[in-house]
Amino acid sequence: MSSLPGMILAFIAAISVLVAVHEFGHFWVARKLGVKVLRFSIGFGQPLWKTRFGSDNTEFVVAALPLGGYVKMLDEREAPVDDSDRPRAFNNRPLWVRSAVILAGPLFNFLFAIFAFWLMFVSGVPGIKPVIGEVEPGSIAAQAGFQEGDEVLSVDGKGAASWDDASMFLLDAALARRHSLVEVRTVDDRLQDRDIDFSKAPDALAKGGLLKNLGLSIWRPKVPAVIDLVLPDKPAERSGMKPGDKVIAVDGKPVEFWREWVGYVRSHPGQEITVRVLRGGETVDLKLIPEPVEEAGETVGKIGAAVQRPENLRDDLRITVRYGVVEAVGRSVAKTWETSALTVRTLWGMLAGRASVENISGPLSIAQYAGYSASAGLASFLKFLAIVSVSLGILNLLPVPILDGGHLLYNIIEWIQGKPLSESAQQVGQQLGIVLLLLLMSLAFYNDLSRLFGA
Repeated sequence: MSSLPGMILAFIAAISVLVAVHEFGHFWVARKLGVKVLRFSIGFGQPLWKTRFGSDNTEFVVAALPLGGYVKMLDEREAPVDDSDRPRAFNNRPLWVRSAVILAGPLFNFLFAIFAFWLMFVSGVPGIKPVIGEVEPGSIAAQAGFQEGDEVLSVDGKGAASWDDASMFLLDAALARRHSLVEVRTVDDRLQDRDIDFSKAPDALAKGGLLKNLGLSIWRPKVPAVIDLVLPDKPAERSGMKPGDKVIAVDGKPVEFWREWVGYVRSHPGQEITVRVLRGGETVDLKLIPEPVEEAGETVGKIGAAVQRPENLRDDLRITVRYGVVEAVGRSVAKTWETSALTVRTLWGMLAGRASVENISGPLSIAQYAGYSASAGLASFLKFLAIVSVSLGILNLLPVPILDGGHLLYNIIEWIQGKPLSESAQQVGQQLGIVLLLLLMSLAFYNDLSRLFGA
């Protein structure tokens, strides 16, 4: 599903599910609390399909633009209402009812995240044990004492079974700019603590990723740069490269391991490079141009060649985290809470200038992530859905007019002063909210395009 059609399908499926969950929250609570619902729409714009259901003859619509949705309730502020229906108009319901209906959308997003995480934990989550690879000399990690081969056991007392866990716990500490105590098992089986002081690491959340900024890397085997497979009609084959060739230099720079070779190829998309290979005891010079390929929002070079896999690739590092049906409930609630707290801290970090605003993603990046996660398997796609659902829930709770949080803010003001805000004040708030959302969307699209074109 990493192809363009696959990405589009995964994106539409993900957004449609999450929007339906959010809007169903508004719809279900509104109906339960006596509010008449006129329309339930998934998407905006031209209706593609519609029907009616229920005692209120509610219209259900699937529209052309799958980037949102809405629930239209009976409201005297929008259209005249028959006297018989006035008690069921949204604006005539008690303040607590209106607030409950507004809160229901984000609440259902959090409940869906709990369900998605639960299903993920029950089905099993593939991962990699958090074993440290090369540590950059002079980096924050090097100063903390990390060494290649260290296995992370816990971060701040929380067990880290995989790199996914370890990265999340470290990110949480980085956003809070506090000390983080990391327990590791060294290569000679000793337990030691590594102390990272994030208050003295202001660039830990800058562009490039947390692990890279800390000077850490994921352990990978040092595989010799020996070609095992050459794909037809790809740059490697067109250059004359053959299975069994050992890459020993590229553009005059020595190459020993496969990772060095792949890194050089990936960083030179569309550029001619000179490769020296060892073939049958003789050296042969080849020229090839890595094919530019879009991957995870950046352009990288690929040549259509695979490595000769050695016997000892440490398959023991691959793990599958799985919990029982009951235990998974607690785990999924905790995971949703951790993800929510991390999202809030990230937003606050961006506002405070401690985290890069490049973390904001728009529909293009989300579509890519949807495609990648769907192609990686059920657990990966469920995790993607859960994280985006949490993000939607938190985003909608922001006190910005036109969002659910903005409407809640109006209700709080009404509760404090004993009467609703004036229509003129609400109109100004709506305009301000639209401007803020447009600015946010512009930034998200800019980040998307920057990733896409490598800016």
